[in-house]
Amino acid sequence: MSDLIDNPEPGQNAPEFSVSEISGAVKRMIEGEFSHVRIRGEIGRVKKYSSGHIYYDLKDAGAVLNAVTWKGQASKLTVQPEEGMEVIAVGKLTSYPMQSKYQMNVTQLRVAGVGALMAMLEKRKKALAAEGLFDQDRKQPIPYLPEVIGVVTSPSGAVIRDILHRLRDRFPRKVIIWPVAVQGDGCAPQVTAAIEGFNALTPGGAVPRPDLIIVARGGGSIEDLWGFNEESVVRAAAASVIPLISAVGHETDTTLIDYASDHRAPTPTAAAERAVPVRAELVAWLAGMEQRRVRALVSGIERRQQRLKDVSRALPNLQDIVAMKAQRLDMVSARLPRALQAMVQNKRVGLVKASSALRPISLRQNIEQKQRVLEGVSSQFQTAAMRQVERLRDRLTALDRLRETLGYKATLERGYAVVRDGSGKVVSDLKTAKSSDALEIEFKDGLIKTGAGTLSKTARSKPKTAPKDQGNLF
Repeated sequence: MSDLIDNPEPGQNAPEFSVSEISGAVKRMIEGEFSHVRIRGEIGRVKKYSSGHIYYDLKDAGAVLNAVTWKGQASKLTVQPEEGMEVIAVGKLTSYPMQSKYQMNVTQLRVAGVGALMAMLEKRKKALAAEGLFDQDRKQPIPYLPEVIGVVTSPSGAVIRDILHRLRDRFPRKVIIWPVAVQGDGCAPQVTAAIEGFNALTPGGAVPRPDLIIVARGGGSIEDLWGFNEESVVRAAAASVIPLISAVGHETDTTLIDYASDHRAPTPTAAAERAVPVRAELVAWLAGMEQRRVRALVSGIERRQQRLKDVSRALPNLQDIVAMKAQRLDMVSARLPRALQAMVQNKRVGLVKASSALRPISLRQNIEQKQRVLEGVSSQFQTAAMRQVERLRDRLTALDRLRETLGYKATLERGYAVVRDGSGKVVSDLKTAKSSDALEIEFKDGLIKTGAGTLSKTARSKPKTAPKDQGNLF
């Protein structure tokens, strides 16, 4: 029996645990003892995954603590973790049995002190400035008199009342208010959505698109104004197509949106003053310009009248000029009847001299002389024409004889013949004649067509005589 029972050695009666059991026990102990802790440290090695989870380290001079913020918790953080930032993290400790390590699940994160906030702000400012978001050449001019002004601010604060009151006093304009939270967790996303929403409006749509945007908030601490330092707000302000005025805090307060905006106003009231001119001043200025215009017009007319008087003194007297021309006209008109009578008399004498050569006898003699000359010229023309016709006829006869002599008909008279194929082309060799289906041979007195065993003769020089009439057989 003693052999069947093990002899336990001293210390061998402790219970045995599996790896999962001991890991679970450690996890329950850590999470039970440190279910809510606040830890101060510096953030290092930040990793953001596509799943939305954020992994980073909390460290000090002597240790490093792994930290994680899950996707649902990351969207609620007021401050996003950045490497080198000194923070106070709130959450619980937990373990990760797969790697036998513990870590902190951070649910809240805030910067540890104003100095750390300023350091982070300066680092973010340099990074955004390096991208060119604060460059002066990106800034747009503010419209002189916008029709519609969009205001991004809290609808319940004194800021919107100050802006509306100032606009009403200076130059009433249409105002569209986009209500947002001006501090806290929802500040940055709401302000970003407001700026992008105003820019997304369609010009001429149901909701008018603003010509100018004012982002305004009253004064506060750096923590209160932190939402206007967020990267999303700065990028939305820099990308705004609509000119944007930032009026966040008092004159001494500065946020990153001030650098990205097209104009920075020290206060919300100053933003309203920059947005529109003073209507009374414009009316007074227009009245002054109208008075100056009238005075300039009257002065110009007076100067031109005086100039006209000065120039008119150098002109001769109109009465004297007309009197001289009138006297000359009287003298000429008095001489006109006598001149007309003398001209008529001269023309009459000339007519008599010319008519003396137009007697009927002399005209008849002239006509007979011209007829004789014409008959002589006509006879000469007929004689010359006949001789020319005879010469041309003789030349034409000679050319015709030459044509008959050189033509192939004369060659046929000498005993030759012309052979053609079925298409009428001349056959000049035996090979072509053998390959032709039909041949046509022309002699001086007719044609012979051969081919397909037929032979026909067509007499050209002697036409066949018609048969004698045999009479009617019926």
